[in-house]
Amino acid sequence: MNYSSGRILATMTLLLAAQSCRHQTQTVVSGHFSSDSSAMVVDESLQPIVDDELYIFKALNDKVHPRILYAPENDAFNMLLEDSVRVALVSRELTPQENKTLYDHQLRPVTTRFAIDAIAIIVNKASNDTMITVSEIKKMLNGEAKQDKNIIFDNPNSGLVRYLKQLSGNSALKQKNIFSLKSNKEVIKYVSSHADAIGITGFSWLDDPDKDYADAVDNVKIVAVKDDTGKQTPDQYFTPSQTTLALKQYPLTRNLYMINCAGAMSLGMEFDFFLRSDRGQRIIEKSGLLPDNIPGRQINIVK
Repeated sequence: MNYSSGRILATMTLLLAAQSCRHQTQTVVSGHFSSDSSAMVVDESLQPIVDDELYIFKALNDKVHPRILYAPENDAFNMLLEDSVRVALVSRELTPQENKTLYDHQLRPVTTRFAIDAIAIIVNKASNDTMITVSEIKKMLNGEAKQDKNIIFDNPNSGLVRYLKQLSGNSALKQKNIFSLKSNKEVIKYVSSHADAIGITGFSWLDDPDKDYADAVDNVKIVAVKDDTGKQTPDQYFTPSQTTLALKQYPLTRNLYMINCAGAMSLGMEFDFFLRSDRGQRIIEKSGLLPDNIPGRQINIVK
């Protein structure tokens, strides 16, 4: 992934800060993990934030070479259940049956949440659309709304599509105006050049994009969403941000998890520790997503 100037600056700042105090803290990876090259599978919709985390993790530990496989969520879970890999970064927890399958294989999964992501609704900048309700989104996905817009999302086997199926109660999503592409990046590019499209994408793909699709991001806008499905929901429309995620105001959210079946003495667990460390959580904070544990901020007052 090509890093934009903003992302390079943010990650390098974290790296320099980490190196400056490294003699005061425990190294991320113990010596006997230094040549580990374990494979991890990552839901491809999580690539921006995982790339950021790996950039710092590997820079701090130059003898560590994790092999990262990006795949649609369905494929990621299949690889985990078939014991092709023992670490997965995904946007849902294991089902009871999946958990049993792993235990039957003598594997003991440890699942930890490391961030909260948002599902963003985007339109072309030329579009007049600026607001939508959750009920209207459900109607669109179920073919019950006026079909004057094409709805575009990523790979049909992705975690994002699974989320949309659960949201709408529709396990098919086969309406004639609903189309899937190959990736979140392609969704953004398509919407940027089609005024009649509504795109659904992970929020992290819109924050500090690389040069391959930065122009496309500049030509789309995020639609504000109101949750009109609950009994005590605020009568307001919200766009995704760390503030609206933290206050639980933006309704389209998903948790991001690391599932580790590699055991305590593994590179997977070391990366898990890094993700949940103050340093790892600050990387998430700089990405625009909501960290699982918001890092504290120390203020020194000089008298």
